[in-house]
Amino acid sequence: MQNSETTLQLRLWTVEDYHRMAEAGIFGAEERVELLEGKIIWMVAKGTAHRSAVGRTDYLIKNKLGERAWVSIQDPIRLNERSEPEPDIAVVKIDQLDYADHHPTPSEVYLVIEVADSSLKLDCEIKAKAYSQAGISDYWVLDVVSRQLYVFREPSPEGYQSRSILAEDKAIAPLHFPDVEILVLEMLPPVISNL
Repeated sequence: MQNSETTLQLRLWTVEDYHRMAEAGIFGAEERVELLEGKIIWMVAKGTAHRSAVGRTDYLIKNKLGERAWVSIQDPIRLNERSEPEPDIAVVKIDQLDYADHHPTPSEVYLVIEVADSSLKLDCEIKAKAYSQAGISDYWVLDVVSRQLYVFREPSPEGYQSRSILAEDKAIAPLHFPDVEILVLEMLPPVISNL
């Protein structure tokens, strides 16, 4: 009896393959992609609430941390040889060369924040697992639709062992900067009344 189920053999890409494709012009200038677990993922178009939340969070964290860390927006971090996502915000160690010779790696990352308007499932499941397996100790997903913050901590190969959801009126401190209190509301776009 023939097995009707077929197993597909996928070709998983390395970070080096991905860089060579970009250098060869395989991706158009307007195309936004990232490499996650060996797969090239199309990045979802960003809405105005997403853009506002990224800008507000970037400004807030830079002001609160000052010269204690480097804050990058939608720049690559290299998790391993098959994953190089571009998180909305990454708080990383200061590098004297400003990362001119490499992208930040997990040992250089303090905090990763993804902003979700239409990407909540991707951010809370697939990306969370990739960040956890890489050892990112503090991962947040700011949900601009439900106006709450998902906090993932205690990474393991199976996924984060600690997960919590904070309402917009709650505060949190990054693991590596316990003296820095951030209100979830400060990261979210303002609510616009139609009155």
